[in-house]
Amino acid sequence: MEDTTILSEINKLVDEEHRLRTQVQAGQISTDEEHARLREVEESLDQCWDLLRRRRAAREAGGDPGNEEVRPRGEVEGYLQ
Repeated sequence: MEDTTILSEINKLVDEEHRLRTQVQAGQISTDEEHARLREVEESLDQCWDLLRRRRAAREAGGDPGNEEVRPRGEVEGYLQ
């Protein structure tokens, strides 16, 4: 997966996040529906950003960014901030 593909996916997820917030404000979906989908979107965003950061780090260290793969959600969400 190329960096541009990851960035494109990030943009799509951010757009969906905005759409969900607009839909709940307009009464088109319930807050429960919004929260459930937002959690999925946020976790996917975390995975994308994690992969992008690791690809960039590999490139800076002279490694092959193509060797980096998406980590499982549980692993990415378990990081300490």
